[in-house]
Amino acid sequence: MQVYDKIYIGGEWVEPDGTGTIDVVSAHTEQVIGTVPDASPADMDRAVTAARTAFDDGPWPRMTPVDRAEGIKRLSGALQARSQDLADTISAENGSPKSWSLMGQVFSATMVLDAYANFASSYGWEDRRQGALGSPVLVRRAPVGVAAGILPWNVPLFIAALKLGPAMAAGCPIVLKPAPETPLDGYLLAEAVAEADLPPGAVNVVASGRETGEHLVRHPGIDKVSFTGSTAVGRHIGEICGSMLKRVTLELGGKSAAIVLDDANLDEATLGNLVMSGLMNNGQVCGAQSRVLVSKARYAEVVEALGAAVGALKVGDPLDEAVQVGPLVAERQRTRVEGFLDAGKAAGARAVVGGGRPADQATGWYIEPTVFADVSNDMKIAREEIFGPVLSVIPYGDEREAIAIANDSDYGLCGSVWTADAEHGAAVAAQVRTGVVAINSSMILDFNAPFGGFKQSGLGRELGPEGIDPYTEYQSIILPAS
Repeated sequence: MQVYDKIYIGGEWVEPDGTGTIDVVSAHTEQVIGTVPDASPADMDRAVTAARTAFDDGPWPRMTPVDRAEGIKRLSGALQARSQDLADTISAENGSPKSWSLMGQVFSATMVLDAYANFASSYGWEDRRQGALGSPVLVRRAPVGVAAGILPWNVPLFIAALKLGPAMAAGCPIVLKPAPETPLDGYLLAEAVAEADLPPGAVNVVASGRETGEHLVRHPGIDKVSFTGSTAVGRHIGEICGSMLKRVTLELGGKSAAIVLDDANLDEATLGNLVMSGLMNNGQVCGAQSRVLVSKARYAEVVEALGAAVGALKVGDPLDEAVQVGPLVAERQRTRVEGFLDAGKAAGARAVVGGGRPADQATGWYIEPTVFADVSNDMKIAREEIFGPVLSVIPYGDEREAIAIANDSDYGLCGSVWTADAEHGAAVAAQVRTGVVAINSSMILDFNAPFGGFKQSGLGRELGPEGIDPYTEYQSIILPAS
């Protein structure tokens, strides 16, 4: 039982304004495993004021990029020292399997921070050029101001790093709002921030419900919002920011397709990689390759292989190192996924394996890892983001049709191509309208390359040096002619 009674604002642990609390419930036991203060709008106001003071009057945006990089490195080191505690806490909160949490949830976050420590030193902060009217011009990338980072529950620490890294590199103080389902790892993050000895107000961590989160988005002291979550909520945040002319980055949902070409060699390792591209973190990943496109010539073979591989996955307690699929984050999420299972069956899809709740789990919000065959791309299970351990196998006639099916989606976040010819796979990938496409890999991003989506998968990019761009504004200083 982890109990916290304070909020991290302005480099200090402060008393909350009210008495409300958030109960954190284990996805496996369905028991309360922690409580934290439910921050009020007044608490959020204090956090924004602390960040505003840090920006307007503090040293953080006035430090050199190299000095800020040192702060990022200290934070990364403080998180690494807590790595196992963080991984176990996240697994208990949201059901992420321990076999995936340490690398996928924690070390990946510290690797992102390490990458931004490097980017901070090499980013093009200034460019001196000759102006067209005879005077030299200095073009600067100035920090955009105070940022708000609104985090999801599925990979909370990693997404926090996607926002912390570029904001810290740019000199933007930030207010992080963890999701109410997963605030406990946010408190461990705040402890690491305190240990990293950053200037007061540079990083503030305030857990709250969604209404107070909207108060943060609307706050006039916030210059830039970065949100990761559902497309519906992202659309609402985008409307607010648009009405206020506030800078915004939105990383939203996905319905990614894995295109299996006829020459793909689906040996045991490759098949396992293909399965995990759709089911990693219990399918609770925005870039999950949940649509598997297979030619009619190989359809029966691949469906059978996928069914066998998914049926062999070990389901259970996420803190068991042997478990590959844990529970969903909340009862409402399981109910939602069950609605998709029912919709798939009603539309004529065939559950090759799974399709319900596992009988051997007495508690926890579990769904059997499921493979649907006989799926057409117009079915609900192929159109909407399920966010659970469900794969839909869709047949195609030729390569051109496969690409058309992959692109026939409201989303455009990730994708993959599976083939024996990597060069040809890259040519196919270039025709897929998504932000990231992997060849023969379950990787949905690379820390050194921009990540984000086309269409309803969002606006803007995170990761890579390009991830710093949204936290800066161009400023042109016209110098005297010599």
